[in-house]
Amino acid sequence: MRDHIESTILALLNKAKQKGASAAEANASFSEGFTVSVRKGEVDTVEFNRDKGLTLTVYCGQRQGVVSSSDLSETALNQCLDKAWAIAQYTDEDPAAGLAPKERMAEKAIELDLYHPWQITPEEAIPLLKEAEAVAIASDKRISNSEGVNLNTHQSDYVYANSHGFCGTVRSTSHSFSCVLLASDKNGAMQRDYEYTHSRDAKTLDDFSQVAKRAAEYTVQRLGAQSISTGKIPVIFSQRMVSGLWGELLAAISGGNLYRDSSFLKGTIGKSILNKCVTLVENPHIKRGWASSYFDKEGVATQKRDLVKAGVLQGYILNSYSARRLGLETTGNAGGPHNILVHSTGEDQQALLQKMDRGLLVTEVMGMGVNLVTGDYSQGASGFWVEHGKIQYPVEGVTIAGNLKDMFANIVAIGNDVNDRGYIESGSVLVAEMMVAGKD
Repeated sequence: MRDHIESTILALLNKAKQKGASAAEANASFSEGFTVSVRKGEVDTVEFNRDKGLTLTVYCGQRQGVVSSSDLSETALNQCLDKAWAIAQYTDEDPAAGLAPKERMAEKAIELDLYHPWQITPEEAIPLLKEAEAVAIASDKRISNSEGVNLNTHQSDYVYANSHGFCGTVRSTSHSFSCVLLASDKNGAMQRDYEYTHSRDAKTLDDFSQVAKRAAEYTVQRLGAQSISTGKIPVIFSQRMVSGLWGELLAAISGGNLYRDSSFLKGTIGKSILNKCVTLVENPHIKRGWASSYFDKEGVATQKRDLVKAGVLQGYILNSYSARRLGLETTGNAGGPHNILVHSTGEDQQALLQKMDRGLLVTEVMGMGVNLVTGDYSQGASGFWVEHGKIQYPVEGVTIAGNLKDMFANIVAIGNDVNDRGYIESGSVLVAEMMVAGKD
């Protein structure tokens, strides 16, 4: 399939040049896999996925036409080319439009070990899921129900090419298992939690039954949750959900928000925006990484770099379009940031709790209460109350609030309990002070 996609794209770009386009680019993808869900010992769903699509961009000087299609037949793609060409004749000129610079194209492919197909069938997966769910339910009498256990396996091919002569491909796989449970206490109050394992290679997935047991432990730990008093206190963002906090930082230094004047961090390169204990590194070349690639979505070569060093912002996250709008150069981030590694200050979570002494360990946030223009932050939260460095009881029904500028400046420690199941790898984060609104 990959060879077919490559030849299809290259033929289409050649036709665009023959038609008179000053430049052209196209990307195509093909993916297939399945998801199996089991709930309460019975098969809930079996879903097979097989998707393909192509997007073509044709440039006539500074005008562009963009067309997408899920039909990759020659007839359909010729029609796409005609439509993209027609659109490009009538759109307004955009001085920032165009391909990324030719000299920035990735010249050498890098093997990143992303492709590990799993030859499991749904029929083989179902008994594994039933066994894991049974283990979870039997592990604690307070587990009252299951929202399901799921197995997902997919593989994909992605190809990008442009009229500079660049053509790059990425073949990758993704496999996961998850378990979601409900627990009830003697008063009938219920809580929900989950656990999962995720890998490029199925051989390195955690044992399903152990994952299910952890899901049960997390769920029953939330029983008996209560609110707390309103006040300014230290907060730890647990490693299970701290990527959301770092995601707000990445969004604030991303080109689209910057050139639209929609970020509170515009104009901060070379300035201290976080506590000096914070260093973030972008590394696109991690073997089996979730955002690894030797080229970005414009063919630009990717490279390892410091995003934040000792609290000082080293650079933005830019594609060629946003870079031109800002008078800068692309950073090889068309398609978004690559693997983000947040350096630890050395403490495990227990040491972070001792350092905090008294405060809130946040394990879940809810809502969309973040304003990147001002940096204002307000989210519903749940977690655990900590006294004398020890967890005392679960907490729910509170709101944590502040301003991201202050929150970033008040980060005083980052744990070594790194969550590596996503493209942001970080341990728990201790923020010295936030406003927590509770029961009074």
